[in-house]
Amino acid sequence: MRYKLTFVSGLALGYVLGTRAGRERYEQLKKSARQVAQNPAVRNTAESAALQGRQFAGKAYHVVSERVGDKMPDSVAQRVRSLRERGQSSATADDWGTSNT
Repeated sequence: MRYKLTFVSGLALGYVLGTRAGRERYEQLKKSARQVAQNPAVRNTAESAALQGRQFAGKAYHVVSERVGDKMPDSVAQRVRSLRERGQSSATADDWGTSNT
């Protein structure tokens, strides 16, 4: 899925940059992209994907920390702790404006 999305994004970007249709076609594509982004179904799907990503990252964190344990350098351990604390302190919304619910 990620590769399809990357391909489509690259295709759209290449079309916009390479088109001879000019500003009018660019504005039309921009309006269409905004409508898709504001679609409630798309927003719900994006929030669900973000939530699943957070859950997967949390599980992976525990698995890695159990296997690595004290072998992790202090600088890496501190960075992971700071990111984890930052994630817990902003429990209402993330950097993308999506909620954790």
